[in-house]
Amino acid sequence: MARIANIERNTKETKIALSLNLDGSGRSDISTGIGFFDHMLDGFARHGLFDLSVKVEGDLQVDTHHTVEDTGIVLGKAIKEAVGDKKGIVRFGSMILPMDDALILCAIDLSGRPYLAYDLNLDREKVGELETEMVREFFYAVSYGAGMNLHIRQLNGFNNHHIIEGAFKAFAKALDGATRYDERISGVLSTKGVI
Repeated sequence: MARIANIERNTKETKIALSLNLDGSGRSDISTGIGFFDHMLDGFARHGLFDLSVKVEGDLQVDTHHTVEDTGIVLGKAIKEAVGDKKGIVRFGSMILPMDDALILCAIDLSGRPYLAYDLNLDREKVGELETEMVREFFYAVSYGAGMNLHIRQLNGFNNHHIIEGAFKAFAKALDGATRYDERISGVLSTKGVI
């Protein structure tokens, strides 16, 4: 069964159309109006082997906040929908990913309970046109939209571009791991019997 979600969200601040295939090959078609953010979402798709299409019209004349946060909300909802009932999936995923000077840890539990623990030390206001404070807002929105427990921690690094890119790639690899099927799992992987 295909694990695909198509989500649209229209507000006075943003118009978003997003398609996600968890069992893709890493293809992406991204247009948010924020070049560096597009680059990060492309890396997420490519390294998670997800097929991802994202089209956003946002109020960038204000700043990047609504565009980035709302994209996170929609991506989170798409992950939740595409994962489905979670029967047979590993549920947990983690990655420690090197990106030149940066070393980023990401751990995920597709528990149905949203939580974000975030520890990236970004000391520039922007990378490209993306305000660095929006990186946390994006991952917060994804975690709550998807109902996932998400930890992202910087273990090393000083270059803001590398730290952020490492976080997106580590998130992709951890999510790919968490959404994989294991034939030994009958039903959902939970002592409660439900997630």
